[in-house]
Amino acid sequence: MQATLDDFKKIEMRIGRIVAVDDFAEARNPSWKLTIDFGPYGTKRSSAAVRPWYTKSDLLGRLVVCVTNFPPRRIATFESEVLTLGALEKDGKVVLLRPDADAELGSPIA
Repeated sequence: MQATLDDFKKIEMRIGRIVAVDDFAEARNPSWKLTIDFGPYGTKRSSAAVRPWYTKSDLLGRLVVCVTNFPPRRIATFESEVLTLGALEKDGKVVLLRPDADAELGSPIA
């Protein structure tokens, strides 16, 4: 199925900075609870199933790309408000997306 440019424009993606990383033992897949700062758009929470590949210190302070206009999703006991994006490799490893230089928090992806 092909997507149109209008379809793409419906998805709001923004740059955020991870400001807190918490354990998420209740998740089915090894995950972290992330708190992400989007600058003028406030902070949002995200469940990220990346625990096998990222430590808390790897994530804290890191810029990430997130979809910010999906409805919240309950994952176990946690309300995930944004989708943190990553590349899914053949072996199942997730590589989180981030800008290659500093970007303003809340900047939209175009």
